[in-house]
Amino acid sequence: MIIIDLQDKTLSKAEAEMLMHPWVAGVIFFKRNIESYQQLKKLIAEVRAVRPDLLLAMDHEGGAVQRLKDGVTILPQMGTLGELYDKDPEAAIKHACELGRTAAKELSALDIDLSFAPVLDLNKAESTIIGKYNRGFHREPKIIVALATAFMEGMEAGGMACVGKHFPGHGTVVADSHAELPQDNRSYAELSDDLYPFEAMIKQGIPALMPAHILYPQIDKQYPVGFSTEWIKTIAREKLGFKGLMISDDLEMKGAYGIGDIGERTRTAIDAGCDLVLVCNHPSYSPPDVAQAALKAATDAFGDKPENTNWTRLRRKVPGTV
Repeated sequence: MIIIDLQDKTLSKAEAEMLMHPWVAGVIFFKRNIESYQQLKKLIAEVRAVRPDLLLAMDHEGGAVQRLKDGVTILPQMGTLGELYDKDPEAAIKHACELGRTAAKELSALDIDLSFAPVLDLNKAESTIIGKYNRGFHREPKIIVALATAFMEGMEAGGMACVGKHFPGHGTVVADSHAELPQDNRSYAELSDDLYPFEAMIKQGIPALMPAHILYPQIDKQYPVGFSTEWIKTIAREKLGFKGLMISDDLEMKGAYGIGDIGERTRTAIDAGCDLVLVCNHPSYSPPDVAQAALKAATDAFGDKPENTNWTRLRRKVPGTV
């Protein structure tokens, strides 16, 4: 139930030992792990040799959020699809499907299982983490759904599940949750535009969602979304009918720090209903300290071995080719 990261471009002995922990479900790769396509391929093979069953993941949205650029297609900012949609909707939808398929096939060829994409947030310029980088498809909810649906269909055709983020919508808040905890004082009814793309994609069976590190005091005064039973179990699961997997955003983002230390964050996120939690990209990179603390917290709270291994459904569906 925990996805961890690696320090460098090769797998250390300590990391290899940590990968064998029963609570480790996967590995996420960042730019610091990548020198070239062939080097990353070798690193992935090293990880697979230790644990063939792990879920291997990467942020591969396109634009500013594309870790691997050597040997693969450079994906555009998804906002450019929205700009194209305003001129030629049919061409934009076709291009979205093609980009999803391309991303899935190229990552599958590297033996990557999962890309944390697409962004379903409203693409508002005032957002310092979504609109600023043109990461969202569009400002209009229905256009987001049209493009995200095509992108998801493309990814599925390429054999890869997609992850919609950042539930219930990060595009309207100004603050960047990597650096601080954003607070949104609107009521649930006032979130209708932000929620619309997520509700629509849930109805279409999106396989996974990532909750935002945002506090909505009118819905849950205490916990940001990724730690909130109200948001994950009551709203996402019961009210909206989400049946896929909930994958936390990185618990090392500063937007999560108010919950406590990494052990408390891990326990709280799992208790709230996250099927997988990301513990990665610590500014000083200090697992085994950070990752080991998260693994110990999960073991102490929930037992030596997780009962639920439903995350395996996110493994890629077609064999990679090189």
